[in-house]
Amino acid sequence: MALTKKDLVLTVAKETGITQVDVKRVVQRTLHHLIESLKEGKTIELRNFGVFKVRQRAPRRGRNPKTGQEVPVPSKRVVVFKPGLLMRQDIK
Repeated sequence: MALTKKDLVLTVAKETGITQVDVKRVVQRTLHHLIESLKEGKTIELRNFGVFKVRQRAPRRGRNPKTGQEVPVPSKRVVVFKPGLLMRQDIK
């Protein structure tokens, strides 16, 4: 079962007494700024939670599973996440 943005908004609204509309705005703006920062190549460090970084994947040779034919896979940028110390300890 996944935690959705709606679930997060409902939980925060219930715990804080802030309206769902306001919580949703804050969550959406936060996510927007995180994405924009990653697009600019910035690292996002959230203490005790983790670090988001953009890495460049090298080009490689792939294989078409149906035909077995080799195909080139171009390089691309991917987001990686490294959990923080408290998260790693809590999730054990």
